[in-house]
Amino acid sequence: MPQVTPYQKTDATKKEQVAEMFDNIAHKYDFLNHILSMGIDILWRKKAIRLLKPYQPKQILDIATGTGDFALEALALNPDKIIGADISRDMLAVGVEKIKKKGLQDKISFQYGDSENLPFETDSFDAITVSFGVRNFEDLEKGLSDMRRVLKPKGAVAIIEFSKPKAFPIKQLYSFYFKNILPGIGKMISKDARAYTYLPESVEAFPHGDAFVKIMDKVGYTNVKAYPLTFGIASIYLAEKD
Repeated sequence: MPQVTPYQKTDATKKEQVAEMFDNIAHKYDFLNHILSMGIDILWRKKAIRLLKPYQPKQILDIATGTGDFALEALALNPDKIIGADISRDMLAVGVEKIKKKGLQDKISFQYGDSENLPFETDSFDAITVSFGVRNFEDLEKGLSDMRRVLKPKGAVAIIEFSKPKAFPIKQLYSFYFKNILPGIGKMISKDARAYTYLPESVEAFPHGDAFVKIMDKVGYTNVKAYPLTFGIASIYLAEKD
């Protein structure tokens, strides 16, 4: 997979650049996210949570949690504890304030954490969620492997990630929106132009669908399934650990 980075700096790793990018847009992220996705990302998260329901997870890890939207959605599973991990400290700070306002500190906590070297014991979580985060991993296989390490046997992971629709005219409309409309709105509101040109570039480079399922198989997940969402704009990947 080609290495696409937010700022194309030669002296900073992809991981460092992704953290910097999300720090830069943290204060506007929630607003932009829902505007640019027209709110449909909320429905995608709800579907992912429904897919996890049969596992009845009590300890949940939300990786690349950002400001905690997926962690909040996971409360519908009635877990004992949800931990949100991210490499952007500014995004986590927004998430902490959000949880405080809702009085949910006893259910949800946040922790700085690198997806490729998670600060958790092996076999710690019943379920792991990630929404629009694996695309930003510096080493995709290493990140997926470490997620599997901290997942308990018989646990499940639900990953939401952008895909590339194939059917006319959705493919053409999606491409035009991603490459022409989205970066302009993102730049205007967040003041970070690269954050929203990096998005279509990273989606273009990401191995979606069957290619991503094969990678999950390769690193040891079982029963890997892909669920296309909204004409193939995104997919949910559900997998288990034996």
